[in-house]
Amino acid sequence: MLCVPGDFSDLAAELVAETLAASPLLASAVGRTEHDGLLPDVSESAVAGRARRDDEWLERLDALPDTELTLDDAVDRDLARMALRGRRAMRDWASWRRDADTYAGAALQGVFVLLLHRLHPEPELARLVGSRLRAAPELLEQGIANLDPELASPELLRRSLGMVAAGAAYARSVAGDLAPEHRSEVAEAGELAAAAFERFGAHVSALAERASGTWAIGEARYDALLCDAEGLGYGAREMRERGQRAYDELDAEMRELARGMRGVPDWRAAIEAVNADAPDSPEEMLALYREATGSARSFAAEHDLVTLPAGERCEVVPSAPFNRGMLAVAHYIAPPPFQGGGVGHFFVPYPPEGASPEQVRQRLLTNSREALWSVAVHEAYPGHHWHFATLAAGGLVRRPLRAVLGSAYFVEGWGLYAEDVMREQGFFTTPGRLLAQRDARIWRAARIVVDTSLHLGEMSIEQATEHMSTKASLSPETARAEVLRYCAMPTQASSYLTGALEIARLRRRWEAEGRGSLREFHDRAAATGRLPVPLVERLLFPEDETLELAG
Repeated sequence: MLCVPGDFSDLAAELVAETLAASPLLASAVGRTEHDGLLPDVSESAVAGRARRDDEWLERLDALPDTELTLDDAVDRDLARMALRGRRAMRDWASWRRDADTYAGAALQGVFVLLLHRLHPEPELARLVGSRLRAAPELLEQGIANLDPELASPELLRRSLGMVAAGAAYARSVAGDLAPEHRSEVAEAGELAAAAFERFGAHVSALAERASGTWAIGEARYDALLCDAEGLGYGAREMRERGQRAYDELDAEMRELARGMRGVPDWRAAIEAVNADAPDSPEEMLALYREATGSARSFAAEHDLVTLPAGERCEVVPSAPFNRGMLAVAHYIAPPPFQGGGVGHFFVPYPPEGASPEQVRQRLLTNSREALWSVAVHEAYPGHHWHFATLAAGGLVRRPLRAVLGSAYFVEGWGLYAEDVMREQGFFTTPGRLLAQRDARIWRAARIVVDTSLHLGEMSIEQATEHMSTKASLSPETARAEVLRYCAMPTQASSYLTGALEIARLRRRWEAEGRGSLREFHDRAAATGRLPVPLVERLLFPEDETLELAG
């Protein structure tokens, strides 16, 4: 007997409301504006209270049997359970005692997302920006109280210093993003926030000198994230083996591509030659990314690969100044799904303020004229932007848990899968672009080896940097920035290729069973949300659920 439809939707709405109240930045990102003047509470008592509520929610959700839920409700229940189990697996790691980004990143992104989406009239927007700037000192003071030198990694603390310094500058300049009549009050709040960033930076710098903690979460936690939070049937060591097998297969393929281009199988030399043709400046890099993004959009539509949502738009813009030292590669921020549409933003990886000429050159080499075409596909069409624009336009608010919770394995897997689809359909029209796309994929395979090895405690940062700069085409500067990101975000780096392979498996099944066209597969799969892959499969092939229940 099915429960009354409103019963589960009421439960889901309660969980969503509680989740967004605890995470005001997430609320702003998804377009729920009721918490737009707030920053998160990361006091010890608040962290403990959220952990208790997580346990209570798990108990409530575990008590709901499949037989009393519709398929969609059962999937949403399991999405919530997987997210809660993932948080529980990392609870004893206490990242709030280790990670300065918990504080600096939240204070910065909280202001940035308000100005990015601009969901309020200008006077109200100015008030909310000022409110978050005035809340920043308390959040940063919580960081000073919470960060523990015996737990925190000195390398990751130092990684945060660039963001903290850029944060002070951003806080002082942010009033300029508002109309003149609203600037004075915001500028005053920005000065208070900037001073707090400077105090926090001095504390983090001193803390890094005596910190003795590690970044490696260990095998048990890594396995729990894969199995409990993602529903994958394997742990870190098997994932590393899969990554190495994929690397070896791609290495053989790229040798043949290089042989066809240069007469010898040295694909690294071939990639170096391809990447040597780099933009002359960050401004030219931006213009080239815009050109490639427009071409990818047209190609995906003309080849009937996806349905473009009405009114979708992707703006290709320079990365935020406070992110440039920490994010050496392109990234994307989605339109807020609770607003029913909007603009997505594809951020081009500008070099940090004050970068040396050599650092600027290295950043440009990593975004060569040929390589940036696959990045545009991944970040925009039919990758992340198309996926999230589809969700924003498709009434995802009817399943609000899917707008709030999700899996990097599907999201990042989709971006990499999109690259392969565009390759097989003929989008990459030069040998250099074809080789660069495979290089982007082999880089993701190398990531799996490095990410798992780092968190198993079997590879140092220096070894990982060497691996990434020799097994892929990353410059040493970019490789180190990437490796530090892997240290700070366990399992995220492994999500790209792992997710892409899982999505490709679903497509093969779709086609083998004659379910519909390639466009229909893409539209259906993307419209499920950003669920862990096993939950996507349940929605694409619902008869599996029926057979299981009947059995």
